[in-house]
Amino acid sequence: MEGAILCLGNPLLDVSASVDSEFMAKYDLKPANQILAEPKHLPMYEELAAKPSVEYIAGGAGQNSIRVAQWMLQVPQATAYMGCIGDDEFGRTMTATAKADGVNVRYMVDPSTPTGTCAVCITGIERSLVANLAAANNFKADFALANFDLVEAARIIYCTGFFITVSPDSIAAVAKHAAEHDKIYAMNLSAPFIVQVPPFKKVLMDSMPYIDFLFANEVEAAAFAESEGWDAQDLEQVALKVSRLPKANGCRPRTVVFTQGAQPSIVAVGGRTTLYPVPKIAPDLIVDTNGAGDAFVGGFLSQLVYGKDVAECCRAGNYAASVIIQRSGCTFPAKPSFKWA
Repeated sequence: MEGAILCLGNPLLDVSASVDSEFMAKYDLKPANQILAEPKHLPMYEELAAKPSVEYIAGGAGQNSIRVAQWMLQVPQATAYMGCIGDDEFGRTMTATAKADGVNVRYMVDPSTPTGTCAVCITGIERSLVANLAAANNFKADFALANFDLVEAARIIYCTGFFITVSPDSIAAVAKHAAEHDKIYAMNLSAPFIVQVPPFKKVLMDSMPYIDFLFANEVEAAAFAESEGWDAQDLEQVALKVSRLPKANGCRPRTVVFTQGAQPSIVAVGGRTTLYPVPKIAPDLIVDTNGAGDAFVGGFLSQLVYGKDVAECCRAGNYAASVIIQRSGCTFPAKPSFKWA
């Protein structure tokens, strides 16, 4: 199982704190949204750091998912991760945290740029994410190629949509490798702007023939439908249409997974859709939803790597997400209580 799941993504240190509506309005933020930081957002990081509720957590969507998959598997270094960090204390903290979680992290280190951060602005149980990529934006395909042993060892390779903004060449290299060697390649839409900004949408669509599993939440799925001129109201039909887009590797059909928060997840594959219910969590047990979607993917992949069916993968994804939303940030207890089938 060593290195069975590999993720390429943007490693970020989450700066997480509860904020009020005035803070949200000041920085023009929306609940349950993900954006890249603009100059107007940069002062918020110091504001968050000054709050008594602030927490620092090793993050970035892909790193969250891979840490959760590692936690679910409980096999040392069953997962591996590549991304770019700075040569600073934040980077060293993140490295130590990920290694303590059992992940084989192989970071590219940029000595001239600080480690990336993500402002996690929590209002009630919702969160708004503002990513300042910094060093994470400087990952180079040459580093991925120099560390291709991780790619060759993997059974599943996963990239977030956010990584599209950083290294399309890396995505192309690992996606083609997966198709040529009958491995599973998975991607996540990650945020509406990925399909709303034409250059990012082009990278996604260039990658689509190689994608075996595509993940998105309901907002991202609707944004994709709108970008294609489809009816965004019927997400089951959207999932079916995405599953039928041309595919490079014919050894398996594309599986499309749309999560919808507490509503049933939509899975489209082989010309049909199936709804998988989400176990109910009492509202008073929910701390925040930060990392819930990332956790779902991590749980899903932890079963997919063992060849489990989609129902079991969704059950594991829902379990992982249910754990994360009952804790602050993307954190988890020492061991999962998930009952393996």
